[in-house]
Amino acid sequence: MDRCPHPKCSADDNITCWQGHIKLAYCPEWRKVVQTSTTAQPNPDELAVPWSGSALGESDLNFISGKGKPVTVGIVGPESSGKTTVLAAFYLLLGRGNLTSEDSLFSNSYTLAGWEAVANNLRWKPGQQAPHFPPHTTSRAARAPGMLHLAFRRQDGGLRDLLFADAPGEWFQKWSINQQSSEAEGARWIAKHADVTLLIADRQALAGPAKGTARNEFQLLAQRAVAGSQGRRLALVWTKGDVEVAPAMEAQIRKAVGSAAPDVPEFTVSVFKRGQVEAAEGFQKLFSWILETRRPGVQLPTSEVAGHDLLFRYGRR
Repeated sequence: MDRCPHPKCSADDNITCWQGHIKLAYCPEWRKVVQTSTTAQPNPDELAVPWSGSALGESDLNFISGKGKPVTVGIVGPESSGKTTVLAAFYLLLGRGNLTSEDSLFSNSYTLAGWEAVANNLRWKPGQQAPHFPPHTTSRAARAPGMLHLAFRRQDGGLRDLLFADAPGEWFQKWSINQQSSEAEGARWIAKHADVTLLIADRQALAGPAKGTARNEFQLLAQRAVAGSQGRRLALVWTKGDVEVAPAMEAQIRKAVGSAAPDVPEFTVSVFKRGQVEAAEGFQKLFSWILETRRPGVQLPTSEVAGHDLLFRYGRR
């Protein structure tokens, strides 16, 4: 896969251009590595913006963080465990108005094209191929994952920005075995920056013929994820919730998480209806829990000077 040679840019087929070019063929840095039969000429009427609609790269965080630090959600799990499907379900339910409330109304997103790419396979298209699960997130040499953005308007008028990290499971599998692996840099980035960690337990793998291997791999990953969260919010998310798992196996998975982090909340999600439980219900509960995330406030020292201007109250230190 072609990659931009600029050290601050993560542009490829899925990540936005660092210089704001919507069409990568217009970027002079990109043209250094991609040779095309016809040279694209920039249109003087086009305006370069800080986003393209695709997933955001690490260098785009300064743009998002201009008005306040966003809440970063890391989805940690092995390959093919349903991480991307969780994101796709969030987006489709949001489009139907099933994830918002009076306290949190959808405001905007800088990565609508990225969300569409993730959710496209789950859409029902009459006369075309039936809905199917999103393709596997490809593993690439990157320092940080692609991030999908959503913003919600709070009841008090303030904005809450959320960034969802879409990372390949191979990163986490290598990270769980060797924390300092050169191929796990993206996983280390998520562990360091995620304000919320969703630890994925794949029920299909835990009930399949290789369930022993799946259990052992989860236990290693759980130890790494709990340690990396450093007391920040973490939840155990059972994906493919329509699959039955032996109670003894469920107990071992809970023990792997609870032994290091007690009182971890659990959520079960599935794109299929489970008995009387609608498919959307699990995703709604999980998303509501994510939206409850609050950053700790800053305690300023007391001052005898009245007024709201911090400069006059505290002066230069």
